[in-house]
Amino acid sequence: MSLNLKGIFSALVRSFLRLVPLAILACDIAPEVGPATVERCSNGDSEPDTDVSFAREIQPIFFRANGGCAQCHDPNGSNPVGVQLGGLDLSTYEALRRGGSQSASNIIVPGEPCNSDLYLKVTAGPRFGSRMPLDGPPFLGEDDLRLLSDWIAEGAENDL
Repeated sequence: MSLNLKGIFSALVRSFLRLVPLAILACDIAPEVGPATVERCSNGDSEPDTDVSFAREIQPIFFRANGGCAQCHDPNGSNPVGVQLGGLDLSTYEALRRGGSQSASNIIVPGEPCNSDLYLKVTAGPRFGSRMPLDGPPFLGEDDLRLLSDWIAEGAENDL
């Protein structure tokens, strides 16, 4: 009795190929990566019954001495590189709404912090360029990020 190795091998390959699709369907092929380490962006207002004031809460974040924005994004700031290179002036509400050379009208999309470059640039992973402030950390804390997000979610109104 001679062994037909070629026939045996062919039969094994055919059996294997029939079982592979079943094995794939039976497996959960999504990798286990663990829980999210960062919250996803939300366009919602975290405190809908409380209005955020541009004059009292948002603008002071821009002009904070440590971790603020005005040093670079105010034409009269100590190092106005953000105005000179990026064209983004945060010295007034009107200048802010004009946006910069890359953000333009997307600097603030009222009601949509997740599509607003102002908010995205101060969070991890902005759509373009580096996270701000460029010389951070420190970066904006959770409370400041929540205020900025809520202000944009509420329509980013000027209350000066």
